[in-house]
Amino acid sequence: MTEITPAVLVENFSELNEKLAKFVNITKMIQIDICDGKFVPSTSWPFDELRAGQDKHAVGSNLKKILDEEEGMPFWNSIDFEFDLMVLNAHKQFEFFSKLGAKSLVFHVEAEDEYSFKEFLESLDPYWRDNIKIGVAINTTTDITKLEPLINCVDFVQCMGIEKVGFQGEAFDERVLKQIKDLRLKYTELSISVDGAVNEETAPLLLEAGANRLVIGSAILNSYDMRETIREFERL
Repeated sequence: MTEITPAVLVENFSELNEKLAKFVNITKMIQIDICDGKFVPSTSWPFDELRAGQDKHAVGSNLKKILDEEEGMPFWNSIDFEFDLMVLNAHKQFEFFSKLGAKSLVFHVEAEDEYSFKEFLESLDPYWRDNIKIGVAINTTTDITKLEPLINCVDFVQCMGIEKVGFQGEAFDERVLKQIKDLRLKYTELSISVDGAVNEETAPLLLEAGANRLVIGSAILNSYDMRETIREFERL
């Protein structure tokens, strides 16, 4: 059965709460796209609060309550969270994102400093290794050789199915199919995830190329029956 992870991209905490509510008792894991407005032009929660001057120490902010453990992420007791970090040098904010309750973090290689990121991965405390899965994402325009120094330090690779990251509803980029095939040939046991433009037409192609996990946004959120749509993708 194919592993399916729904994805959401939200502008603020209210929208996050609203979208997560739709998935309670439907799926266990949700990927939340996090955009900083620097690595990608779009901005999402929690950077909307940071940009508005409600920094992570601001009294009364939703963000501060979570960081101070006064409350958890919405529906934290029934949903696990994977954060797709479209954030410049996100590894330098690892503690911040881990405090938000992440079970999995995806770092984009194009957003990271090559040497300090590798050092971060190699020196990550065993506690975090046991409690948070670490993935690295790669754009369709990036050569897979960029992953070679990192591959033994991560749990999975996420190939982007679109050229313009940070947005949902973008067109499928067929270059991802060759990336997946090359990765599968080179790393036979590697867990390969795909995010971006995954739908009923592209999913079979991605799985045939060698992906074993699909991250799906619009095709699930815009469907009439989200539960059944997820099950249909799982059966591919």
